[in-house]
Amino acid sequence: MTDDRQYELPAHEETPGASAAGEPVTERSESVVSGAPVTALAAGLSDGEWHRLHPASPLLKGGIALLAIIGVVVANMRDQLVEMFVPGAGYDDGNPIGLIVENGLIMWALLAVLVTLLALVAGFYVSWRMHTFRVTEEVVEVRSGVLFRTNRRARLDRIQGINIVRPIFARLFGAARLEVNQAGQDANVKLDYVGSSAADDLRREILRLASGTRTASAPGGSHVPLDQNIVDRRVNELLAPELDPDAAEPESVVKLSVGRLIGSIALSSATFVIIGGIVVAVVLSFFRGDALFLLFAFIPAAIAVMGYDVQKFTKSLRYSIAGTPDGVRVGFGLLSTSNETLPPGRIHSVKVSQPLLWRPFGWWEIKVNRASHSSTNGAAGQQNTTILPVGNLTDVKRVLGLVLPDSADETAAVFAERGLVARGEPDDGFTCSPRRAAVLRWFSWRRNGFAISPGAVLLRKGAIWRELVIVPHPRLQSVSISQGPLLRMLRLVSVHVHTVAGPISAQLGAVDRDAAIAFFDTVAQAAVRASGADTSHRWRSSEMAAVSKPAVEVEPTVEDPQHAPPGPPL
Repeated sequence: MTDDRQYELPAHEETPGASAAGEPVTERSESVVSGAPVTALAAGLSDGEWHRLHPASPLLKGGIALLAIIGVVVANMRDQLVEMFVPGAGYDDGNPIGLIVENGLIMWALLAVLVTLLALVAGFYVSWRMHTFRVTEEVVEVRSGVLFRTNRRARLDRIQGINIVRPIFARLFGAARLEVNQAGQDANVKLDYVGSSAADDLRREILRLASGTRTASAPGGSHVPLDQNIVDRRVNELLAPELDPDAAEPESVVKLSVGRLIGSIALSSATFVIIGGIVVAVVLSFFRGDALFLLFAFIPAAIAVMGYDVQKFTKSLRYSIAGTPDGVRVGFGLLSTSNETLPPGRIHSVKVSQPLLWRPFGWWEIKVNRASHSSTNGAAGQQNTTILPVGNLTDVKRVLGLVLPDSADETAAVFAERGLVARGEPDDGFTCSPRRAAVLRWFSWRRNGFAISPGAVLLRKGAIWRELVIVPHPRLQSVSISQGPLLRMLRLVSVHVHTVAGPISAQLGAVDRDAAIAFFDTVAQAAVRASGADTSHRWRSSEMAAVSKPAVEVEPTVEDPQHAPPGPPL
């Protein structure tokens, strides 16, 4: 298989400190890449050479366990510390530290502790020296291990997303974890840890290389001095907004209201089940004295639900979605932050749903299917598949325009809005289930239907719990029709549009047989056409082709044998 990608890497000089992905250098020179600046630090880290991680990586990865061991030792010395200041205040002879003191083994114990610490420090240092990474025109590669070496690679044209996580402890050291997500199980490549500012710049540079952009160095470059000391930089990183205003257009940013978030959690089904159970237990306890134990039975469940809700709330704080030149950026978190950029074409299906309790307020939730699985979980330990935890109809339209840019034409927007709020009118553009399907879909047969827009397949279902599933044509893998004995009697079938595995199942039941057959043929042909024309894996290649295209094209003449028009086929 041939590869016709061409890149023009910037010529750069060796910059002090650029070989380690730690603190930024004192000067930042910028290059122009499709109108966006590339810092010298990012260009240095993506020059194809091997670089080391942040100097604090050993402490952030293994030093926490060391601190825990030191804490255990200090806790065991509490009796000696109390005895030192208050003689005779409850000295415990059975304490391990006390036994060492009594047997005169203090010097040997200190020597053993010192040797252990030196061995751990030496091990951490050697592990850091052997843990290197490089970014080339084709892959992001990481080598690690001292005794057992590991080599992991992520192809740039197969990147499904790049996630940057800043735990609160790592933020104190100005470090961040960068994870390159690939399709498949355990296929991601992690950089634990790089400098916080280097992580953002490096992500932009990796996405530019993956997009098919040609890099050209700017003449002379611009220099922005970083005259802040390390304390000022740490404070600015902790207080800086989670989303850089220059990273996205203001009209593309969708933020989550705190009041709406609290309301959505309070109106969740789990919360009402627990409250209803407690109310039933209390009422029964008044009529039956032995029913009081039911109340205590709900206490563990109530604690679990409260913990789930609190974790979901803290994880969803500062939640924002925005459109950037290199894809959709999703960020959340208050103290420990996480933000991920999903390149175009990496979202395989979208589901917009509305629980019954949210309907009076017009709230919706959006989830997606992706080919990759990030190791960083979202709210309440779930996978990062929720793009919009809660939002109104306006937010939903804007987010759909971000995650499905190829399907965001006027026709698809009209179909999406009708799929959300329409009650199943005959002229809403959806092919709905016939009346005989009411035997199986009592309330939803009028809304249960499908539509095919120029860029996507839309499946609408549910009258009590509303759902709309959107599958872009290029992401379609296959389509199937199934019919059981009951459906055969009613001349109905079930249709299933297959995408990658995830929380979304693009399936629709109780559809008219003839309409489903026509749906099968149309969707299959659309999927083949879209797959052949899809260039989302190189989402900026068309821009670069337009830039490199000559301004004046010479029309070939017949006299020129090399450019003569082809003759009739033989």
